[in-house]
Amino acid sequence: MSAPTSNLSGIVNRSSSAAPADRDQSATFLRIALILLGIHVVLSAFSAFAFATFLSPPLPAWLLTPENMKVYAIGYAWGGQTTVVAGAIAGILHAMGKLGTRTALTIFGVSFAVSLGAELLGTSSGLPFGVYSYTSLLGYKILDLVPFNIPTSWFYMLYASIAICGRLLPAKDDGVSRWYWALMAGLVLTAWDVSMDPAMVKTQHWIWDIPDLSSASAFSQFIGREMFYGMPLTNWLGWLLTGIIVARLMLAIVPPSTWARQVSPSRFPLLLYAVNGLLPIAICFRQDMPWAGVLGFIAMAIPVALAIRAGSPVAADSRPSRGEAGLGDAVMAGDRVR
Repeated sequence: MSAPTSNLSGIVNRSSSAAPADRDQSATFLRIALILLGIHVVLSAFSAFAFATFLSPPLPAWLLTPENMKVYAIGYAWGGQTTVVAGAIAGILHAMGKLGTRTALTIFGVSFAVSLGAELLGTSSGLPFGVYSYTSLLGYKILDLVPFNIPTSWFYMLYASIAICGRLLPAKDDGVSRWYWALMAGLVLTAWDVSMDPAMVKTQHWIWDIPDLSSASAFSQFIGREMFYGMPLTNWLGWLLTGIIVARLMLAIVPPSTWARQVSPSRFPLLLYAVNGLLPIAICFRQDMPWAGVLGFIAMAIPVALAIRAGSPVAADSRPSRGEAGLGDAVMAGDRVR
């Protein structure tokens, strides 16, 4: 492990080992995170049900009344944004409870900034994802290009993906291990896009504009042509590359051993990751894209199932803290505040 990486981890993680006076605050963060996760789960489940039933065109007659259309317009405009924000704040608060406030805000800031940069580059140049653009359905767009909740969702899904790696991989803090963790986290993240990209294109949340590649090389034609329900292979490659880079930066701040010890024992990241597959998978099945639904389900189910089977990396020391017992035990297992 190089000296700069070690120094960065050491400086940022001084807040990771909570003193006794900070334990109540950490427990409070975790309790609020659980509440917001519950909101995120309910909204995600309702959205999946709605898009799989009455929000799939043609709209039912009962929804077309003036009063219901007002509710529909509000829900369509704010439902997705609220769901993402709830998930992101839940992830940030969980990280604050497990890693300390400074560290949590640092990994959020780094993740948001770098993923936003990748998305701005992508929407303005076509690199590294391909040529695409976002519609207005996802809310306010930064620089009129990228909806704010896109880099926001990158954070909490990578937070969950790295936590999953903590259950499956050796927790070594050398440079090779950090890159291997970043690669695996990038793959876990990209699994989410197997169903999400077809679903969001079908519902016109973003649009692909595949260029004429007739004069391009055979390789460029292969990775750039429409391949999977309107999506080019470059999109998955771009997701994987961006996910690896962002995960590696997060792992430079919080080393694998800390993820495995502090975050991975909790089932919170597992649920946060899994519930985000509900909506896109439901849309894929409802919109006659069965392969996207089936493959998306399998792609996300594999890391979740393996992580559950592997169990907590510190299972012998995973009792919930004071204030976390009760309804949230199944989710907060492993969240004892140290």
